[in-house]
Amino acid sequence: MRNAFLFLFSLGLAGCGPNGPSSPDVQTSPPPPSRAEWSLAVHGGAGHFDTEQLSSEEQAAYRSALAGALEVGGQVLNDGGSAVDAVIATIRILEDDSLFNAGRGAVYTAEGVHELDASIMRGEDRNCGAITGLRGFRHPIEVARSVMESSEHVFFSGHGAGVFAEAQGAEPAPEHWFDTAKARARYERALARDTSKEKFGTVGCVALDRQGHLAAGTSTGGMTYKRHGRIGDSPVIGAGTWADDRTCAISATGWGEYFIRTAVAHDIHGRMLHGGADLQEAADATIHDEMGALGGDGGIVGMDAKGQAVFSMNTPGMFRGSFMAGGSPKVGLFASDTLTP
Repeated sequence: MRNAFLFLFSLGLAGCGPNGPSSPDVQTSPPPPSRAEWSLAVHGGAGHFDTEQLSSEEQAAYRSALAGALEVGGQVLNDGGSAVDAVIATIRILEDDSLFNAGRGAVYTAEGVHELDASIMRGEDRNCGAITGLRGFRHPIEVARSVMESSEHVFFSGHGAGVFAEAQGAEPAPEHWFDTAKARARYERALARDTSKEKFGTVGCVALDRQGHLAAGTSTGGMTYKRHGRIGDSPVIGAGTWADDRTCAISATGWGEYFIRTAVAHDIHGRMLHGGADLQEAADATIHDEMGALGGDGGIVGMDAKGQAVFSMNTPGMFRGSFMAGGSPKVGLFASDTLTP
């Protein structure tokens, strides 16, 4: 009996360290990042452009425009505004900037006019609003917000979108206000059947506010020389825009038909919600393995529930930027760029 006791006692000692019982080595993971106070990210379109197509002056202009828009949206968030407020404020700046294919600077349709598309979605309750084929109103993103907040519907098109916008008191703008020399040149090349890839310029924004809510918005003039009421992905919820506080906020840019066929924005959300992927993994799989595999091109700007901004593209360039509380705006133009202030 005494020997059995000593044997058990010795086993106990073997399992003890100097400070008590020992345990097997455990590989611990680093703690997850804490949620940012607020965060904002933006895109100004993806496409087939590089340093040979954009002069140093043009590159500087795009960088300045993106940083300026981020500053405006960041101020909204820093002052306690909602993610929706910040997305709207940011996109309004880009809609007024003729560098981009949204609002002023929108491309021409085959009929030589401007038809504008936009959508907005908030992650808190997945409420959303969208318009397509809108003419004669300065800020399509504001009209999309009115659809979300002031109607029982989600999507208005063409004449009906204009009637709704007027009833809501949206700011009008004459047709010539949208005209720019750059858009006219693209239109004239299309008339001459020069089908060079010029599908970039759509703008979009994603945001996380101090309350932890996400939002996403997208605005565009569509594709140069679009015909027969063509609609791309930008106003299509789930293709060009998505926001859900459980996963992410997404705004897309690129060849809209392919983004619709693969429901890009919602596919990224689904990979996170149902497959457990993080945002970067989900975005890269959707852009490269789904949409890109079919022959489409473009990219997304995304934000997860922690406020981490993510970009994914299969094009040589995408105008983009991010801004987080405590930091400064960072922008990039080319796929190889590391975002820098």
